[in-house]
Amino acid sequence: MTRLALASLIISLACLPGAPGLGAQDRDEREAPEVKDLDWTGVDAVSKDELEESIETEKTRCRSLLLTPFCLVSNWSLFKDRHYLDRTELRRDMLRIRVFYWKRGWRDAQVDTVITPKGGGVRVEFKVTEGPATRVSSIRVERPGEVLSDNEVRNAMKLRAGHPLNLIALDSSIAFLKSTLWDKGYGDADARVDTIVVDTAAKIATIRASVDPKWATTIGQISISGNERVTERTIRNSLTLEEGELYKRQELITSQRNLYESNLFRRAVIIVPPQGDSVKHIEITVQEAPLREIRASAGFNTIEFGQVEGRLTRYNWLGGARRLDFRGAVGNLLANSLNAQFPFQEVLRRPVSDRDADQYFSPTWQASADFTQPWFQSPRNTLGLSAFTHRRSAPAIFVEKGLGASATFTRMLASRAPASLTYRFELTRVEASDVYFCENFGICDPDDIGALRDRQKLSPLALSFVTDRGDDPLDPSRGYFARADVEHASAFTMSDYRYNRVSGEYRRYKAFGRHAVLAWRVRGGWVKPLESAAEALTGTASTTSSILHPRKRFYAGGAQSVRGYGENQLGPRVLTIDPGKLVNPPNDTTPALCTREDLLASDCDAAATLSSSNFEPRPVGGSTLLEGSVEYRFGVWRSLDMALFVDAAVVGEGDVGTLTRGTSAITPGFGFRYTTPVGPIRVDLGIKPRLAENLPIITEVVDDSGRRTIVDLDQTKAYDPLEDSGKGWWRQALDRLTLHLSIGQAF
Repeated sequence: MTRLALASLIISLACLPGAPGLGAQDRDEREAPEVKDLDWTGVDAVSKDELEESIETEKTRCRSLLLTPFCLVSNWSLFKDRHYLDRTELRRDMLRIRVFYWKRGWRDAQVDTVITPKGGGVRVEFKVTEGPATRVSSIRVERPGEVLSDNEVRNAMKLRAGHPLNLIALDSSIAFLKSTLWDKGYGDADARVDTIVVDTAAKIATIRASVDPKWATTIGQISISGNERVTERTIRNSLTLEEGELYKRQELITSQRNLYESNLFRRAVIIVPPQGDSVKHIEITVQEAPLREIRASAGFNTIEFGQVEGRLTRYNWLGGARRLDFRGAVGNLLANSLNAQFPFQEVLRRPVSDRDADQYFSPTWQASADFTQPWFQSPRNTLGLSAFTHRRSAPAIFVEKGLGASATFTRMLASRAPASLTYRFELTRVEASDVYFCENFGICDPDDIGALRDRQKLSPLALSFVTDRGDDPLDPSRGYFARADVEHASAFTMSDYRYNRVSGEYRRYKAFGRHAVLAWRVRGGWVKPLESAAEALTGTASTTSSILHPRKRFYAGGAQSVRGYGENQLGPRVLTIDPGKLVNPPNDTTPALCTREDLLASDCDAAATLSSSNFEPRPVGGSTLLEGSVEYRFGVWRSLDMALFVDAAVVGEGDVGTLTRGTSAITPGFGFRYTTPVGPIRVDLGIKPRLAENLPIITEVVDDSGRRTIVDLDQTKAYDPLEDSGKGWWRQALDRLTLHLSIGQAF
């Protein structure tokens, strides 16, 4: 006895009479009332969402999230998708629910319904009594010789001893056993369930399955058709299948993926003869795609304001599936007008100097030409060459202009697991305040700072490894992602900025039912400048060894980091103040806080008594980073999801041993995601628990000769942006929220 009772349930379901079709105008509201609500009781062992999708009875609901306000005040069918009670289908639903439970191991589940009046219609309640599950006591998989190891069998079996007798998981296990054999070169292998013996009294089951590898299969002739402009040699170079080698199903899938990822074909079909032949003659049929593509896009987010982008791609350039890409983008559009205007963040506090406005609110841009040679010496290799130029801005931190070229060799170690070696030569010019160079680089002399502002070489050699085992590239719910990067820059790589840098990231996703996901992430990094960097950059030896390009330092905060903070705003910071506010008297009756001589002697304790509005906080970045996030996403209504999250980070100045020491914060928050074909539209609100920080004060003094000197006042200020703001408590509460609007999950 295996599935006799299940067959009886299905036969009963099929024999129930169908309900006649009724138009809406012909409905008898007494026989087919509108279903106003649909509830479940007693459902614990399975997902209510999956159970609801398995039945025909549905409740009336709003047609779209955008129409919700109208649905609240109107019952018009234009706004609502109406559903009526079909009593025949309701009886069938009761059997469908029992079949649903049976397949998942609950063979004694019972279902009843309660129908009660509600708002001119009815409320339908399914009352489920699940009963005890029938569990697997043992599973035995018989196999000849050593064709499959114990570990391979264990990994393939999704149903294991102690689990409920889930027939769906059992079928998946058999499919995975076949797939494992196919990937070992047994292209005609078979696997099957021989017996399922159920003890109905004890509620246990024993399962015996077997695998038959049959014979090893090899690849015979490979024939190609349908190509006109793309040569047969180009197509063969993309294949990981080779004549005379073992036929493996995974190699066939990889070859087909290579053909599609080349963007040369609209359609690529690989046909393999049916079982029974140990030599597989493979037929490949392709349909070519256009060889040119032009794209243009525009958008905005809460930190980079408006952006426009254009791209021109030439596929199969000079043959051999080579690709040439031209790309241009302009960002930071309308930044001066939109800064601090809802919903955009205040990326730079006002008032600011004209110089700051010109630097940080001017458009950013980047342009590049990229050449890609896929299947370089092997279908698993890719060679890339690039020429680029850009202007980047990290508000209140630095502005950088650069141009250069790079070369990248990528080897696909496994499916979705590439390793890349990249050399990048770049001439870069950094524009930042003298305070930034003094605080970050330890170089405060104006002449040396001027040298740092000149064009310098940034030429690292980098090795990176990525593996992506997520189930969806836009919105993963299962699997993991890992990345590791190592960089070295020195005289050997012809770089003026010299350092060693290591960073890595790991993400994990676990699904609960169909509409809930628990995601977490850990990210870390360490960078150390080389002692020879100071002399290479300024031309003179220096006692400092802290010179790093600002792009290579670590920052936290932002839409994909600690969401309680603005972009790059978590980490070491300093307060700057206009020296005129210290040495000039506010009015005729109030004396100045200190003299210029006091400032030069770092003796102006009264500076800390000024209100916070007189100071400008400046992020300086760190040499170490440890960051983590936990996020729980769950369905709210159709395509609308909600997320609860906690982000944390520590950004410090030190080494690996002091990774957990530095400027730190933990920020909870919540947000919403609306699913679209291009990815989820994300709105997040991060909550900053504290706003006040004790920060060092730095200012600038000009002596009688006009020489500027950076002065560290050797004191800290309890900086609070809400100090003396005059805002009510509710406005102050809102100031603790940081809004992020973007497309795609945070991680």
